[in-house]
Amino acid sequence: MTNEELIEKFERENISLATLQKRGFAYAIDEILISLLFAFIYIDQIPQTASTEEMIEMINGLFFYVVLLKVIYQTFFVWMYGATLGRIAMKIRVISTEDLEKPSLLLSLSRASFRIISESIFYLGFVWAALNPKRETWHDKVANTLVVNAH
Repeated sequence: MTNEELIEKFERENISLATLQKRGFAYAIDEILISLLFAFIYIDQIPQTASTEEMIEMINGLFFYVVLLKVIYQTFFVWMYGATLGRIAMKIRVISTEDLEKPSLLLSLSRASFRIISESIFYLGFVWAALNPKRETWHDKVANTLVVNAH
């Protein structure tokens, strides 16, 4: 779909792109929620007498699980609701550019997976949205999605 067709579709459906500020706040909310969930799950594994170095080593050993939790969280909520809890709080949602509906499971999974890559490369995938008229991040481009204001 061309940009002109997408603009026409947005006008017809009364859809507007979410601001980067709203997206940033939603991101912060989601990161806090994921951190709290992770801490809740793994609190029993942190020994009371651990030194700072031991604590850092243990957390580094759990890095894969943090990434997995993020991918599962993002995939599930975007697939089921079109928005994560942070996006719901900020009244924004993710839509597929093909049908303007919430993304499929496969698109949600690819979006969530590529989001990790965007974060890993100094958040450049997110910075890209500030330079793009459709405010697309790299993971939006990969999954053919946009983040819009919820009605």
